[in-house]
Amino acid sequence: MAAIARKPILTLARVSSLLLGQALLRASIPFRIFEKDASIQFRAQGYRLRLSSAGLDAIESVLGPDGFQKFWDVCGKTGGVGFSAIDAITGEPLEDALPSYASTEKKADGAPEAAAAKIRETLVSRGGLVVGISRGDMRRIFLEGCESSVEWGRQVTGYELTETGVVAIFADGSKSIEGELLVGGEGLYSSVAEQLSGGALKVYDTGARGIHGQAPTTAFKGLGEGVWRVADSTRPNGNVFIITNIRPGDKDDESLEFGWTMGAQPGVIQPPNDDYTITGAPAAKIAKSLTENWHPRLKPLFEQMVESEAAFWKITCSTPAGVPEWKNQPRVTVIGDAAHSMTPAGGIGANTAVRDSALLGKLLAETGGYSDGVTAAYEKVMRVYASEAVGISYGLATSQFGITIDENTPTIRRSYRV
Repeated sequence: MAAIARKPILTLARVSSLLLGQALLRASIPFRIFEKDASIQFRAQGYRLRLSSAGLDAIESVLGPDGFQKFWDVCGKTGGVGFSAIDAITGEPLEDALPSYASTEKKADGAPEAAAAKIRETLVSRGGLVVGISRGDMRRIFLEGCESSVEWGRQVTGYELTETGVVAIFADGSKSIEGELLVGGEGLYSSVAEQLSGGALKVYDTGARGIHGQAPTTAFKGLGEGVWRVADSTRPNGNVFIITNIRPGDKDDESLEFGWTMGAQPGVIQPPNDDYTITGAPAAKIAKSLTENWHPRLKPLFEQMVESEAAFWKITCSTPAGVPEWKNQPRVTVIGDAAHSMTPAGGIGANTAVRDSALLGKLLAETGGYSDGVTAAYEKVMRVYASEAVGISYGLATSQFGITIDENTPTIRRSYRV
């Protein structure tokens, strides 16, 4: 008797969804990925992602030994020198290199302890190395083998449940094929997250903005190998800093570029019309104006920057208390930024997203596809580690970016259509 063909798992693309696709591919589970971008080349700009041990373990569990080795070979590794901080104006070292925040532990009765423990940003992962990869390279590797399952230019605005599955609704009003399960992994503005949680999943706009930039390796000669944090506390309207990772194997290759990421307190970086999606010259111009008084050893990073690669980014965060509860829907769930948006502080967001992919992929592989209870099991475990990660990311951001989320903090607009 011929086996009954299963309906596919439907997932909405970002990095975490592509890794989930790899897990489903290895388990021979049919799937479709809906990506609103026109192609893999569409989103060229993007900063380098730092990978923790937990993030690397998750990726390896999905890709397997051979696939992970290919991924590992593309990653940049920095070691030995570690994290260094310098004053942007004087060029002199700063004593407290690693950002931290005070975390007050609670007693069993809920009352806070008298002493506050300092939580510091963790840089190193496997082998004592700082491991990073560009977002573009990560997407490219995770896409390999899944190309035939991707539908480009497909923006999902909601979903409908059927008697035997679920369908995605696209922006043009059309609908997808029926799937067994829909996984919303489409990022901050996830319509699926809004519909699934009834608005419980909130993303706050902290008001802080950043700029990503790139420059030839020759521009970084004044720093040398290491992970560098450059801080400028002289501006009257708020602090500015950049973080950059200078890898030893690449620093003498003039054909390569290194990236840097600029952050600032709310109101310091102001994109035209607050349109953080603008790229190129407007972002480069603001970065240069903010650093015009910086030390000569740092000026080449901006004077030589590749203006076309400059991009603004918005600093957002989910509810700092953690991932909220919502009524479980067996046929729909969310992963990555759709479930838990984080600030860039700590470099935790991408690592948590790939943990989602590995966990959900493992649960689906164990049952050969959708089964009752799989989304509930995933969400129960995800809420624990993701809530911890959001709390750390927010805590570090209060120190690095000077942000505060309270009842007056605006949320970004998530919408859905059914």
